[in-house]
Amino acid sequence: MFRLWARTFRDNHVLQDTCIADGSTETRTHKVFAALDQVCWEFDLSRPIWLDKTISEFKRRGKVRFTRDNFMESIDFDYLEIQVIEED
Repeated sequence: MFRLWARTFRDNHVLQDTCIADGSTETRTHKVFAALDQVCWEFDLSRPIWLDKTISEFKRRGKVRFTRDNFMESIDFDYLEIQVIEED
């Protein structure tokens, strides 16, 4: 089972959080993108842009923060954090 935890923060306080589970046989990358799409739909957000910095951080730690720089639209929080908490 693959699970991804997503949270939005403002002033170091959690505003929203959700956990997305995926039991499919897709690759890890496909699971991450599908889970991020679900998170964006649930939080009513546009999809964030993966910058080189965010890609390298996610590869290294399995966790990344999307700040204002990663969104085309304005956001009403400081950052969106996603973290892989369980992998197959």
